[in-house]
Amino acid sequence: MLAHLRQHIANHGGWIGFDDFMAQALYAPGLGYYASGATVFGVMPQGMRNEAGEVVGAGSDFVTAPEITPLFGQALARQVAQAMAVTGTDEIWEFGAGTGALALQILDALDALGVFVRRYTIVDLSQPLKERQQATLRKHLGTVQWADALPDAMHGVVLGNEVLDAMPVKLLARVNGVWYERGVVWDATHATQCLQWQDRPTELRPPLDVPGEHDYLTEIHLQGEAFVRTLGERLQAGAIFLLDYGFPESEYYHEQRHMGTVMCHRAHLADADPLIDVGAKDITAHVNFTGTAVAAQDAGLEVLGYTSQAHFLMNCGLVDAMQAASLAERVAAQKLILEHEMGEFFKVVGLTKGTYWDAMGFSRGDRTYRL
Repeated sequence: MLAHLRQHIANHGGWIGFDDFMAQALYAPGLGYYASGATVFGVMPQGMRNEAGEVVGAGSDFVTAPEITPLFGQALARQVAQAMAVTGTDEIWEFGAGTGALALQILDALDALGVFVRRYTIVDLSQPLKERQQATLRKHLGTVQWADALPDAMHGVVLGNEVLDAMPVKLLARVNGVWYERGVVWDATHATQCLQWQDRPTELRPPLDVPGEHDYLTEIHLQGEAFVRTLGERLQAGAIFLLDYGFPESEYYHEQRHMGTVMCHRAHLADADPLIDVGAKDITAHVNFTGTAVAAQDAGLEVLGYTSQAHFLMNCGLVDAMQAASLAERVAAQKLILEHEMGEFFKVVGLTKGTYWDAMGFSRGDRTYRL
């Protein structure tokens, strides 16, 4: 990976923006964190098994909601079923499907609800993860297909669970009152680490003025917002549900959030230095949900709602499902909705092409007014 980055930086004049660096660190073929074949998804404690019967937890770096409990996918499936009925579609698109656990939970739940799915398309850039998804989804291989690019026109319900946070971001740094774009250089003269930060003056700015004169580091989400605009332009009929951790714009660019939100995850531990152990750990940034919603509206989408993951899942029947589950399943599901766990930290935004309709996931606790 370091040899690849050294050459890549040289090919780009000796400096690359952080968004380029993050893309290489996560997605460089055969080298990036999501492209190297390493086991990254799991749950704790070690030794638990997912729906495919695989032991997960040992050696994993972080946990996503579908790996915690299948009740997550079952709740989301109820929203998907409503969206398919209202929009008159019979396809599902999932981006960044991880191990395939969420797809399996949704397809099984929709089967139980008697909802017909003509096609479930997974868009994922990682060949190793695609192979894991195929193993997880072997009983649904007649319905599931894979794609590495979007068609010109799409119909159906689009899902993205922890997708936007893994999209490369640009870093902006205000130093002594002057804004810079923070990038990465290769410094072979440095005694301990060749990858170093370097700032360049820029005309780029955060979408909001940040009060104060203090030094300030933050991100802008050009790629993530471009992704949402592309979905809006190509989705002819259907809905989009994006679940991730983040804030509305006023909180994202709060004057006290002066160190940005970029974090790295490895072995269930977090650190703030993406220049160390490149390719061996995840790199993420929180989502600016206001920017996401504005990009969607620019592309002709309507905002169905925006709320916490706790409110969304409870609106979709999670609590009722927990009552019928085992004690272990109830304990696991609580992590999805408790405020100090994932319930408040994660948010959900719903979008639709066409006329607004009342999506069940936002029936209570809608916070669209905060965007």
